[in-house]
Amino acid sequence: MPIYEFYCKDCHTIYNFLSKTINTTKIPLCPKCNTTHMTRQTSIFSVTGRATEEGSEADLPFDESKMEKAMAMLEREAGNINEDDPRQAADLMRKLTDMTGMELGPGMAEALKRMENGEDPDQIEAEMGALLEEEDPFILPDAKSKGLKARSLQPKKDDTLYEM
Repeated sequence: MPIYEFYCKDCHTIYNFLSKTINTTKIPLCPKCNTTHMTRQTSIFSVTGRATEEGSEADLPFDESKMEKAMAMLEREAGNINEDDPRQAADLMRKLTDMTGMELGPGMAEALKRMENGEDPDQIEAEMGALLEEEDPFILPDAKSKGLKARSLQPKKDDTLYEM
């Protein structure tokens, strides 16, 4: 009996469904939303090369290839910044947002602007910590137009096995 994975864009969650037969066309409703049609995900073990199932990457809330490039850049450059210079850390954050197309939430944008002006990050955190903890630091490109808060980059994984 195959197990299929489906991604719900609204819940930003991947769900597992057990099917009593092989069924490559049926798409269940989200167990949480109960109304949202989900997209089938390609399971890791079934992927060969760079193949993907239609719609699986297109429905993610970010461009995975841009994110991979941005993370590689962060890894290279993070080791070279002077931790005593908040402007360098702010510059690295600006590069990340430029490369991924993400925008900063209002609190994070203000904190970054203050770092670019050379203010002490510890002082910024002391003054803005509560605000920064309450908001999502990034606004994803498709979420911006809908007025939605950004979700974490990795979708949640519901380990429950649902019947299809």
